[in-house]
Amino acid sequence: MIIDAHTHIWGGDYENSTRELLRACDLFGISKIHVSGLKSHYPDEAEVGQLNADVFRFMKEQPGMVEGYCYVSPAHANALDVLNRGIEQYGMNGMKLWVATFCDDPRVFPLVERCIDFNIPILIHSFHKAVDQLTYETTGIHVANLARRYPEAKLLMAHFGGNCYHGIRAVRGLRNVWHDFSGTPFRRDDVDYAVERVGADRIVFGSDMPITYLVNYGQVEEADLSQEDKDRIYYKNALELFDRSLKVG
Repeated sequence: MIIDAHTHIWGGDYENSTRELLRACDLFGISKIHVSGLKSHYPDEAEVGQLNADVFRFMKEQPGMVEGYCYVSPAHANALDVLNRGIEQYGMNGMKLWVATFCDDPRVFPLVERCIDFNIPILIHSFHKAVDQLTYETTGIHVANLARRYPEAKLLMAHFGGNCYHGIRAVRGLRNVWHDFSGTPFRRDDVDYAVERVGADRIVFGSDMPITYLVNYGQVEEADLSQEDKDRIYYKNALELFDRSLKVG
């Protein structure tokens, strides 16, 4: 079984995005995908609403295979209403934060507290770059700040923080942080490094599809992992992370 916990529908490209995702699921034997909608870096309220509506549509079209993250912009006054609608009305099972604010901005705190109430994970885009860092682009340090403030929150730090030697180091020892390596330039050595530092039980498979899939799959297959470690990364950790009956720790 493979569960891909980090995929996307691109705003304004619903048909092509969903077609590519379903094609990959069929071609590579992916059992379930968790999807968020994305478009511009700093969207307005209408754009966020449409992106979540697209994900909800995809969930209805592919029940059992497609699960949704509720994408929110903490910069918007209606962010908490958007989250409540996504979870309570649309049946989504996670929240997605992108680059509208740092993840440890105080405007994020009410959203995190609501996610704790729902016991759902928060997928956090996190990237540490040498050049072209976006204005409010979260790094592992911001994730660590949030994790310490809310030890009962389930945080999924995407992309190994964009640089595993920066991101993994920042959150090492914080057991309420999980990691995916979606869409990264990492080699199998970086997966080995992450497993050594945080354990295979804290790494969740994600691809960033429809951008890529096979690169991330190859990283796991080539890494120095036992079959049990691979199974944990491919699907067991995701099953536990999204299980709303299981609390952190």
